[in-house]
Amino acid sequence: MPSCDSSAVDGTISETRLWEGGWMFHNLAIILCAIFTLIAFIIAGILIIGHATHYSRPSEQRYILRILFMIPIYSLTSFLCVAFYKKTVIFQLIGNCYEPFTIASFFALLCNYIVPDLHDQKEYFRHIKPVNWVWPVTWFQKFTGGQNGIWRQPRSGLTWFNVIWIGVFHYCFIRVVMTVIAVVAESTNVYCETSISPVFAHFWVLLIESIAVSIAMYCLIQFYIQIKGDIAQHKPFLKIVCIKLVIFLSFWQSTIIDLLTSSGLVKGSDKIALQDWNNALPNLLICMEMATFAVLHLWGFPWRHYVINMQKDGNIRERIQEYHGGRLGTAAIMDAMNPWDLCKAIARGLRWLFVGRKQRMLDQSYQLAANRGSQEHHEYHHLPETV
Repeated sequence: MPSCDSSAVDGTISETRLWEGGWMFHNLAIILCAIFTLIAFIIAGILIIGHATHYSRPSEQRYILRILFMIPIYSLTSFLCVAFYKKTVIFQLIGNCYEPFTIASFFALLCNYIVPDLHDQKEYFRHIKPVNWVWPVTWFQKFTGGQNGIWRQPRSGLTWFNVIWIGVFHYCFIRVVMTVIAVVAESTNVYCETSISPVFAHFWVLLIESIAVSIAMYCLIQFYIQIKGDIAQHKPFLKIVCIKLVIFLSFWQSTIIDLLTSSGLVKGSDKIALQDWNNALPNLLICMEMATFAVLHLWGFPWRHYVINMQKDGNIRERIQEYHGGRLGTAAIMDAMNPWDLCKAIARGLRWLFVGRKQRMLDQSYQLAANRGSQEHHEYHHLPETV
């Protein structure tokens, strides 16, 4: 088995100043990360407190709070990865595990915008006609039999919903498993972050994670395209832009830098060591981006929409609703931090994949799809002739 050149991950950073009398790259990265992390914390904190203290719709706001937590978590873990670079693997464990739950929380939020109850969500999707898959699946369809091939569009709206559900929630399971494997492999010296050779675990972890996150984001976009008209009042486009850009940049820019350094296309120098390329640079970019996205979230996930309306009757002002966030929003924070609903969603997806999928044809949604197809066929063949 080839040996791993671990010099880049053993803590070797450049001690050469970037300019005469200036800072070393690593020290400059720490200062900039601290500044942008503080900015992100302040802005995200204001938004989180606003939702927590005006917790009037827990079925929606618990997912919004989970999405908003992404900003301080990403910022803090990135700062710690730079400041304590010898412990990067430990800090990355937190950030890597939280990313899929952000995607899953946004998917659950979109579902709750339709109807908050899973039973009603199933009924809603039973009666829809799924739009065809977007690119690149449409490209695959051309070579695999179109709507009769493996990449066909499901006839049943409920089956389509379950496929999307699996595509999103599977990433939660896979990312956590891959992170644990990476930590174990690192501790046994078979991970080798500086190599993309398939003899090391790093190659397979990176490959599986890249495929899983691509599937999850694809399903999320497909889901948005299907329901965007029915939830237009919630301005879903801005929300999905916030999520997509954060996930895309945080994952893929780190992956690209990782590939460039692992393949030898980018090499360390006397001013910027390979450790700085692999660790400091991508985490500095994440800190900068989180500060920017914290501002964007002010418009994407405003808390003022959840302020309880007040009805005035003479000199008496009566609340028509009540907040459920508890004192200073602590109950809301605790509710959002409880992952039990996401665990049940993952279990439901796995149950459908291995059990329910085999019986899907028995659901009434297939009869509804057949009736809808017959009606469309009848209408097509009875169109009036035109001159």
